[in-house]
Amino acid sequence: MLLIIRMLILGIMGILWLIAGLAICLCRPGHPWNLYALTQMLRLVQRVVGVRVTYRFDVKELRSRMPAIFVGNHQTNWDIVTVADVPQPGLVCIGKKSLIWVPVFGILFYLSGNILIDRSNRSRNGEEFLSLVRRIRKKNLSLWIFPEGHRSKGSGMLPFKTGAVHTAKLAGVPIIPFVTSSYYGQIKLNRWDNGEIIVEMLPPRDVSGLEKSEIRKFTQNLRQDMIARIKELDKEVRRPDGFVLPDYDSAENGSDDGAKQEPSEQASEKS
Repeated sequence: MLLIIRMLILGIMGILWLIAGLAICLCRPGHPWNLYALTQMLRLVQRVVGVRVTYRFDVKELRSRMPAIFVGNHQTNWDIVTVADVPQPGLVCIGKKSLIWVPVFGILFYLSGNILIDRSNRSRNGEEFLSLVRRIRKKNLSLWIFPEGHRSKGSGMLPFKTGAVHTAKLAGVPIIPFVTSSYYGQIKLNRWDNGEIIVEMLPPRDVSGLEKSEIRKFTQNLRQDMIARIKELDKEVRRPDGFVLPDYDSAENGSDDGAKQEPSEQASEKS
């Protein structure tokens, strides 16, 4: 019964969110405040699904650090709800172009000013990253990037791609890491109390002095620092009985060292 009630409430909220979101985005398409407005509405979902999210950062301090590149661990589709209080005015996200076909979410993702990139077309990705850098500089934008590239789905933390660090260096802005305590499998709609999730801001990282040869190692160290903090948060979070933590130690170490050159590296060479 609880599952049905929650699904009905979430369905109604989804329709209202779509209507309100379309009204906001159609009145000011692409405005840098759109994402902030939409995610603030999603905070209500946390109560509906029975999870308490604790945010550990000072909003004034965070905004004083912007523009910046925000990075965070990517666990499930619930991320948009769990980190709903992190986006600030002037922040937009980067996503793959196929997101536009996701019902409800896709059209709002596009109209709220977020940036869609075509990951399959590697020949143009370098130019797309240079375009991102120009938009950051011209419009004073901040970007939210998931450096794993995919949802980890309980498998620890996936290797980081170096795109976020390359973009921050080219744009001359800092990296601001956020970590979310492990929660894959924690949110179940047929359970009344789904426990607690903690989202914490780590100290900003200055990348302006990095050499190109140092970026991959910096990315690996950033990932390890985030994993270390997540492990600490996991020790204090209150969860339902039977929750199994991911094994971060067995997850593949470091950044994605694929043979192909990353689009951000192509952009670095062109800049």
